Amino acid sequence: MVRRSAGFTLIELMVALVIVGVIIGAVGFSMRSADRGLHFEAERLVQLLALAREEAQVRGAPIRFESDDENYRFMIRRGARWQPILDDRDLRERTWGGTTLLQVIRPDGDAKIEFGREQVDAPFVLRLSRDGNTVSIAANGLGAFGLQ
Repeated sequence: MVRRSAGFTLIELMVALVIVGVIIGAVGFSMRSADRGLHFEAERLVQLLALAREEAQVRGAPIRFESDDENYRFMIRRGARWQPILDDRDLRERTWGGTTLLQVIRPDGDAKIEFGREQVDAPFVLRLSRDGNTVSIAANGLGAFGLQ
């Protein structure tokens, strides 16, 4: 009669470690998916802000960025009124991927983001928040936009 000693075999331990690794990976991936959506929106917004700045200089008319919790848009000043940009598919109105709070931080305290014909704009930081995640976009006023 062969006696088996108490304990686990090497294969049983490896299977348990693989199962624990898969569970930890799945939990980590689900926690980062909300952050990735916000990060993707911020990366797109960096490109759109740079485009809006260039477009304001080309058109010779100020362009303003506006946002609420659900949407964001670019407006152009025609005469005495701000109007949505309808003739540019890139600067059209878009929806956020979920309820998104936006905070504009500028040295002069103004909460608007506007681009004009000038080569130098006011620097700002745009802070996006969604589901407990935060991403910031920094503009140096000379046309460089980047994530912080």
